[in-house]
Amino acid sequence: MIRAVRERRSFRPAAQTHPPVGRTPCSVPSTHRAVMHRLRLFPLLLALLIGACASAERTHPTTSTSPSAALRTESVPPADAASLDLDAPLLVDAAVRVGRLENGLTYYIRHNAEPDNRAELRLAVNAGSVLEDDDQRGLAHFLEHMLFNGTRRFEKQELVNFLERTGMRFGPDVNAYTSFDETVYMLTIPTDSTDIVEKAFDVLEDWAAYATLDPEEIEKERGVIIEEWRLRDQNASGRIREKTLPALLHGSRYRERLPIGDTTVIRHAPPAAFQRFYRTWYRPDLMAVVVVGDLDVDHAEALIRTHFSTLPAPAEAPARPHFDVPGHEKTLYAIVTDPEYPYSTVQVVYKQPADTLATVRDYRRMLVGQFFNDMLNNRLAEIARRPDAPFLGAAVSRGAIARPAAFYSIGAQVQDGGILTGLEALLTEVERVRRHGFTATELARQQQEIVRAYQRAYNERNTTNSAAYAREYVAHYLEREPIPGIAYEFDLVRRYASTITLDELNARAADLLAERNRVVTVVMPEKPDLPPPSEADLAGVFQTVDARAIDPYEDAVSDQPLVAEVPPPAPVVERREIPEVGVTEVRLANGIRLVLKPTDFKEDEVRFTAFSPGGSSLVGDEAYLEADFAPTIITQSGVGPFDRTQLEKHLAGKVVSVAPYIGELEEGFNGGGSPEDLETLFQLIYLYVTQPRADSSALAVFQQQIGAYLANRSATPSAALEDTLNAALYGNHLRRRVPTLSEIQAFDLREAEAVYRDRFADLSDFTFVFVGAFDVDRLIQLAQSYLGSLPASGRQETWRDVVPDLPDGVIQKTVRKGLADRSQVLLYFHGPFVYDRLHRHRLRSLAEVLNIRLREELREERGGVYGVSVRPSTSDRPDSTYSLTISFTTDPDRVDELVQAVFEQIDRLKTEGPTPDDVAKVKEQQRRERETQRETNGFWLSVLDFYYSHENEDLLDVLRYEELIASLTPEDVRQAARTYLDTTRYVRAVLLPDAAPASTEN
Repeated sequence: MIRAVRERRSFRPAAQTHPPVGRTPCSVPSTHRAVMHRLRLFPLLLALLIGACASAERTHPTTSTSPSAALRTESVPPADAASLDLDAPLLVDAAVRVGRLENGLTYYIRHNAEPDNRAELRLAVNAGSVLEDDDQRGLAHFLEHMLFNGTRRFEKQELVNFLERTGMRFGPDVNAYTSFDETVYMLTIPTDSTDIVEKAFDVLEDWAAYATLDPEEIEKERGVIIEEWRLRDQNASGRIREKTLPALLHGSRYRERLPIGDTTVIRHAPPAAFQRFYRTWYRPDLMAVVVVGDLDVDHAEALIRTHFSTLPAPAEAPARPHFDVPGHEKTLYAIVTDPEYPYSTVQVVYKQPADTLATVRDYRRMLVGQFFNDMLNNRLAEIARRPDAPFLGAAVSRGAIARPAAFYSIGAQVQDGGILTGLEALLTEVERVRRHGFTATELARQQQEIVRAYQRAYNERNTTNSAAYAREYVAHYLEREPIPGIAYEFDLVRRYASTITLDELNARAADLLAERNRVVTVVMPEKPDLPPPSEADLAGVFQTVDARAIDPYEDAVSDQPLVAEVPPPAPVVERREIPEVGVTEVRLANGIRLVLKPTDFKEDEVRFTAFSPGGSSLVGDEAYLEADFAPTIITQSGVGPFDRTQLEKHLAGKVVSVAPYIGELEEGFNGGGSPEDLETLFQLIYLYVTQPRADSSALAVFQQQIGAYLANRSATPSAALEDTLNAALYGNHLRRRVPTLSEIQAFDLREAEAVYRDRFADLSDFTFVFVGAFDVDRLIQLAQSYLGSLPASGRQETWRDVVPDLPDGVIQKTVRKGLADRSQVLLYFHGPFVYDRLHRHRLRSLAEVLNIRLREELREERGGVYGVSVRPSTSDRPDSTYSLTISFTTDPDRVDELVQAVFEQIDRLKTEGPTPDDVAKVKEQQRRERETQRETNGFWLSVLDFYYSHENEDLLDVLRYEELIASLTPEDVRQAARTYLDTTRYVRAVLLPDAAPASTEN
């Protein structure tokens, strides 16, 4: 796969330490949840414009080990700033063993038992698409695929089969990526088997030097690469990238060497071209092996020496060339319209040399950059919360497309027709900082935020996941990002955060106003009544801002406490221990039930959820939208005496998140935070019940944001498919379809507030589940005051069934929408379900077996898809039902062929059943997955949430899951296929481009 561009970790703005107090919870019905998700796409839109090699690859999660995510070393004693030499080098963490073999191969090894009995292995190759010859364009990425299709020790698909038999899944645990400059192969393996560990090193060695590159396998894989290209580039995003990259990578070789390559080369390149790239660039002096996990460091080093010391270093290998991204004196423009793009965005990008981070001085400079970005982003977010805001969202960020350059961007998503106004607002805020600077109170809050973020990372130093370390060491090898360790980083932050001055921060603003190396991009819908701005229009905005008068920023801060007086504690009327799972149950006098599970999985994390039956089902259809979106309006309004902006400022330096929700069948809260901030967390819960706010300004912002999305939604092919499915399954029922623009404009704020207050008027039937690093007695004390004092009238209520049942029979829909030569296929099986753990497990196991079968058939054998998804789902409310969804993207001309292939595999499962090997793979994957899941707070939160909201289930069944896995047989899966893959009851939906011929409907 192709690597998604990420911000350079060393210069990433520090993550906000308190997640949004109003995030939309998972309990919102799926259609409206998707709407709200799309309203939060602004940062992704920026990434689209600078993400030259972004693709369908999962974005790597941000490492949690430190806010800079790059630097580590232990045992450095704290000292004042003046005592440390700013020119001192950043050292390598003593906990990682770094070495180099005689043939030039570098290795990194670290013991880390998080999680237990697992290790992360990486083979990093310092070679990517920028090194391709003209006849190899796309082969660096193609070669990455081929290394999974046959090596000296593992023929054809045997490598994937071996890894799946160890319990690892192709994708989450076994993967790779190719970018402009590098190719990285990734394995997650169990370490409780010596044989598996040694074979995993066989895999790494074979990848490094012994790929077979079988011509037959190359031919079969060509279709897979084309389908990845179709998935990634054959859409509005791909067309936009094609038109913006010439400006962003102006004059650079990188512009001509996108990792996906040239489709002509992909379709026709001879095996010799693959061999030439492999022989030239896959060599030990351009490789690093990274091993992090629960295994002995000496043993790992011995395995590296055994497997890699014999790899020959080529005698006359060419030097690894390096390429620049040239600068330019004048501003470049990319003004792009697309009929399927639903957003209007404007962005100013400054191309700068790649940063050097080698000394303490460099590190301090990086902190200054983090401060500036966060403080300016806070101002932009404050503006976006105004009802007359000139943009829907805005942000500054620093990222990288290719190693030689850093890209500093400031951009906004605006309403249609608002490009020039939005750009003027962005530049005005930068100019405001340049002329008047930040305020002392802003700086003080940012110092709190940064220090707390690093402190939390330091607190979690013993519970850091091995994958995070592996990412850092790969970055150290490929990009020279230092790795001194979180103890040292935290010490640097404590030394220098307080020394950063307003003057040096304010000076940064001038960098965002220079003309040299500047690129302005505009991306917007293509509509007859929406003309794009000209280059002259955009250039004029810079001149306008330069000439206008700009007032200083006023930092309005409230010094009120969240809760003026701590409520009197309510008594505990019942307490019960469940030692088998380490749970304490508590009942407060007002009826609230607490379920508490203290853990040591993360040292600075507490997570919680709360629920009560009812939800929006108890509201009539006429007030449904008000109920559905009420929590969004409430949380965007702030809480108690604070509006949202004041609340964000008040919470500076705290790690806390509280989000009320109203789902279809229940209402409640989700959130979490640091043990240090538990009282603040309880205060927020208390205020969201007793003093919620419903501000007209928050409603106006919400209507602007969702209105901007709905105005162009119908232009997207995905919306056409979604609407067709909704109509087929639910008859466009209000509670399942996307709301209309007129319905949003008619939203009744007072009705929404009334519904919210009613849903949280009686907490006597609420259950609160807490999991994490807390003292049980201390948490109970807080709950007695802040939860025990909440209103409780003891009303008896439950949810209602408010949506139509799904239709019987076979429904076939073909939707024609879109310019690109691509189709989406969805097969949706559904029906009644026996809702118990046995049948849930059999449905899940069926889906996992089918996923293996379809990947092998549709991707590996036919080369017809890049990936296929098989997703099971079950519910016992309002009725006991199941669904199983199969979906993939492919060539429109191959839809019928591949759908038929899916049904052939279904028929085989029904008649022959799965192979014992497939079932063994699934069982081992489930067992291995549970091993790591049960050491996470998220797993236990979901388990306790499930069992306490399903009183007929036995909580102790969670301890008997391995027995359930062991009992699964091929015959069980065959019977499940017969039951759940009912070919007399399913929906087939196909999205085809506008000009495509109709597919044959089975």
